[in-house]
Amino acid sequence: MAAQRELARNVGLRSAYALVVANMIGAGIFTTTGFQAQALGDPSSIYLLWIVGGVLALCGALCYSELGAAMPRAGGEYVYLREAFGGAFAFMSALVSLTAGFSAPIASALESLVRYGSHFFPILGEDRRVFGALGLNDLIAVGLAWALIAVHAYRMQAGLRFNDAITAFKVVGIVAILLAAAAVGQGDVAGLLQKSETLVPEGSARFAAFATSLIFVMFCYSGWNSAAYLAGELRDPQRNLPRALLFGTGTVTVLYLGLNLLYFYGAPVDELAGKVEVGLVASRGLFGSAGVSAVTVVLTVSLLASASAMTLAGPRVYWAVGNDYPPLRFLTATRPDGTPLRSLVLQGLVTTVVILVGRVDQIMQYAGFTLSLFASLAVACVIVLRIRRPDLERPFRVRLYPLPPLLFLGVSIWMMFWAFQGRPVESSLGLLTVVVGGIAYLVTRGRG
Repeated sequence: MAAQRELARNVGLRSAYALVVANMIGAGIFTTTGFQAQALGDPSSIYLLWIVGGVLALCGALCYSELGAAMPRAGGEYVYLREAFGGAFAFMSALVSLTAGFSAPIASALESLVRYGSHFFPILGEDRRVFGALGLNDLIAVGLAWALIAVHAYRMQAGLRFNDAITAFKVVGIVAILLAAAAVGQGDVAGLLQKSETLVPEGSARFAAFATSLIFVMFCYSGWNSAAYLAGELRDPQRNLPRALLFGTGTVTVLYLGLNLLYFYGAPVDELAGKVEVGLVASRGLFGSAGVSAVTVVLTVSLLASASAMTLAGPRVYWAVGNDYPPLRFLTATRPDGTPLRSLVLQGLVTTVVILVGRVDQIMQYAGFTLSLFASLAVACVIVLRIRRPDLERPFRVRLYPLPPLLFLGVSIWMMFWAFQGRPVESSLGLLTVVVGGIAYLVTRGRG
């Protein structure tokens, strides 16, 4: 194993597209609608949430397409923030990627996968304790996390093929579920628009609930930028990166809207409120017990695909950081095929900690707030670099500029303000992560 300063460009458009789709369709879409139903009590408001989230994700994908095509290097927003705002912001974004960007979403996907697995193995639904305070479900989720690390550490091309295959199964399976629901589902059309009689908030509480729920939605859409992390390994990145980001985000937006229609077609809002396994609740109403097993298989494979894609993408950020800071140079060590092995192991260790200390909703809210903050900073790089670096070669330029970055920034700031009011603990933890990143930057730079 030897250190490398460049990674081989052996990732094609298909794998980059699959990476975006797999990253995006994870635990969130199969769990958070229950939290939104409890907070808002109105299916129409929830559909609006997912439409707003899709528009913001597409605006973000446009901005990352411009940045990634102009700077096609591994690391995603780490590279863009370093160029626009300097090393401190870039370093803090790398720590956010390690914790909230990849480890937390991997943890939530695998914890949700185990909970869905209780349909086949009822013992998983009993919250059984082993080794004192440790839960059986947590230990299984940790085992799955390290199994994925083994898959992607073995050989990069094998990991890409594995990710491509389970992503294809995921998309085909979700489309099949939607078609089956429309053709033979025993749902109630009235449920698509029927409000709860007790849960709908009023006044300022409604703004806070909408913004807090939008944080959950943006967590679900996080991953629209995932191909940017492998820009240094993409073939023809100026052409393939924008295609992967935009086509992948568009595909997922359509699937998300379809799944939310399916949920409320299969169960009323009050029945979904507060439930984590909303997919199972809705599928029971639509297909009965026989159909639930087939749906559960699709959902668990979808969650596994999401965790796999994030396991693949995240280490590229830490590899990029290691190239810039001598004390972290050990993170650039790779296998002969270019797999950043030590960065992969580091992410696995952090994922293990997150699984053992957090609940699914806490993990999602913490990750959603923190990612929204740094995604906003990265999108702002488009504006900053247009002003500071007008001479920078831009093979792809944001359409309708400056509307997409301004829309993304405006809604994100509004969302984070209200989300802080509604979930102060998780949001404060997100800000604390940024502070820790700043301190770590000063220490690391001082030692360099």
